[in-house]
Amino acid sequence: MTALGTVCNNVVTVALRDIAADLRTSLSSGVLAVSAFALVLAAAMPVMGWVGDRFGRVRTLVAAQAMLAASTAAAALAPSLGVLVACRGAQGLACAAAPPCVMGLLASLYGPVRRHRVIGAWAAANGIGQALGPPLGGLVAGVLGWRAIFWCLAPLSGLLVAALALLVPADPPGRARLHWPGAIAFTTGTALVMSAVVFASGSALPPVVLACLGVAGTGALAGFVLVSRRAADAFIPPRLVVQPRFLRSGVAAGVQMFCLGATLVAMPLYATGALGLSTQLTGLVVFVLPLTMAVLAGAVGLVSERTRPRWVLRAGLGVLATAEVGLGAYLGGQGTSIVAVTALLVAVGTGVALVQTTAAAGATRSTAGQAGSALGLFNSLRFGGAALGTAWAGLTYATMPPLGVFGGCAALALLGLAVSFAGTDPA
Repeated sequence: MTALGTVCNNVVTVALRDIAADLRTSLSSGVLAVSAFALVLAAAMPVMGWVGDRFGRVRTLVAAQAMLAASTAAAALAPSLGVLVACRGAQGLACAAAPPCVMGLLASLYGPVRRHRVIGAWAAANGIGQALGPPLGGLVAGVLGWRAIFWCLAPLSGLLVAALALLVPADPPGRARLHWPGAIAFTTGTALVMSAVVFASGSALPPVVLACLGVAGTGALAGFVLVSRRAADAFIPPRLVVQPRFLRSGVAAGVQMFCLGATLVAMPLYATGALGLSTQLTGLVVFVLPLTMAVLAGAVGLVSERTRPRWVLRAGLGVLATAEVGLGAYLGGQGTSIVAVTALLVAVGTGVALVQTTAAAGATRSTAGQAGSALGLFNSLRFGGAALGTAWAGLTYATMPPLGVFGGCAALALLGLAVSFAGTDPA
């Protein structure tokens, strides 16, 4: 389910030109088919986490998968860009249930001893989805047309509905109340800030509009903090969010996804430009990064169980910072060896794998992580980091040398490393 959600997110990126041409719209407008999914996904995850707590995580996942199947089939029939964007938004809403509900189920079914191992499997599913989405979408669209992408995914969603209903035991619903002022303020603020970030790199909106979106979103998030500070049933209690274990995990996850998003956008541009590689060869080279994530995720879970997870997290952030600087320095020095670039991408993927598993496990073990809304916030930080990384690469690729582009990722990784020392190390 996690892998399918990730595939649904990025499967249309390669086919954007075909979609724009068929629906007779501009390529910049066609990007909305990608951004609509990401915006709704990031904004809705905390609320969907609460829905899982209130009505049962398995029931929520079954309903979400049914919604995903229906909206995916509708996307295949979309007669216009507006309908397609609406369908993609519905897909994002359906997939928003998966991260907090799946993480919550894993945390409740497996104790602290095995948690890193199962979270490693969850992280591997994320890596598989990152790796499969773009090439799968390009292959299917090239042979059968872009609508076939959705016709292939809809039956898979339907099968997951049956599998969840038949194979996963239902968990009891809870009595969690929803603090509407906090939920509305947080969701609105996240959506506005994410909109400003997503549209910044594509110049789809004037700078003044982007600034207004950012200011309004920041104001809504500030309002969320104000209305939640003294609320007895706060949507996400601010005091728990700044608790050291959750803070460390959330910052590390956002940093890791920033580096991943920026590298996956910037590296193909350098490969097809300065390195002169073909599109096909570039795809194979960049594919190494998510493949490394998927392969190492399980091993990272096992290592984390046998040592101190915080050490693994810090090692990952250090590897990530070093690899990003190395990538920027090598490309900036006019390096052209495919082997060297591939090795550096493997190093980036290794750093991402080390951080992803330990950060997710740490979030589930924190006090805040006992609530689905807080796990939704954790995943909002993850996807928000990816969106910021994508925007960073789009804004800096043409104006900065490679060392500046990838060095920015390294600087953020070092910031995450510094935050990882907040609070006392658990025994």
